[in-house]
Amino acid sequence: MGRAYQNRKESMAKTSNMKARVYSRYGREIYMTAKSGGLDPNGNLALRSLIDRAKKDQVPTHVIEKAIEKAKGGAGEDFARARYEGFGPGGCMAIIECLTDNPNRTYGDVRQAFTKTKTKIGTEGSVSHSFDHLAILVFKHDDEEAVLEALMEADVDVTDIENEDGKLSVFAPHTDYFKAKQALIEAFGDIDFEVDEIQFVPQTYTEISGDDVALFEKFMNMLNDLEDVQAVYHNVENANS
Repeated sequence: MGRAYQNRKESMAKTSNMKARVYSRYGREIYMTAKSGGLDPNGNLALRSLIDRAKKDQVPTHVIEKAIEKAKGGAGEDFARARYEGFGPGGCMAIIECLTDNPNRTYGDVRQAFTKTKTKIGTEGSVSHSFDHLAILVFKHDDEEAVLEALMEADVDVTDIENEDGKLSVFAPHTDYFKAKQALIEAFGDIDFEVDEIQFVPQTYTEISGDDVALFEKFMNMLNDLEDVQAVYHNVENANS
């Protein structure tokens, strides 16, 4: 698979405005996860994983606590998950995941990112069939066989394991995420996961060049500027001007 995942930490916020957007996205996700699955991270594994990831991305504790406190009240915004997909600049494929309280507005905003870069949003399933929806767990470990054994004993359908520079990258179907994580923790104790996410991983990659490079950057910037967008997955490998 060749490190075929996008570690969101690589695109960490570098300005206060970008940090604010990151905090807002985590706050919204934590609020929704706590509201739907319970406020206690020990009983809500999705919430616990999300909080761990937020802390790694340097989200302040008060942002996390405020989102959980908001969920405790039960009132407030009612966000829904939405996923859009299509072909972006250079014929690349893109999947955009959102949390929105107004699907019509969000669809219009996402569609505009396609339209303003001379591309077109697609229908559901138009590109997602070319991605694998995977749980990805990356951590320091040197015994690939022991890790594989622990996962198989827990009946995890392991897609792939990569061993690189003393780090193991475990790939499994997204439906096996909690089972895989729990199996690893039970077998090896408290693990500091460098990547602990469910992502869309492209099955094939495309290179873009020329004018498409600037268009792709504009496309990504427009999407990342949208408050409702939680994550963008694409299959661009290299952008060469």
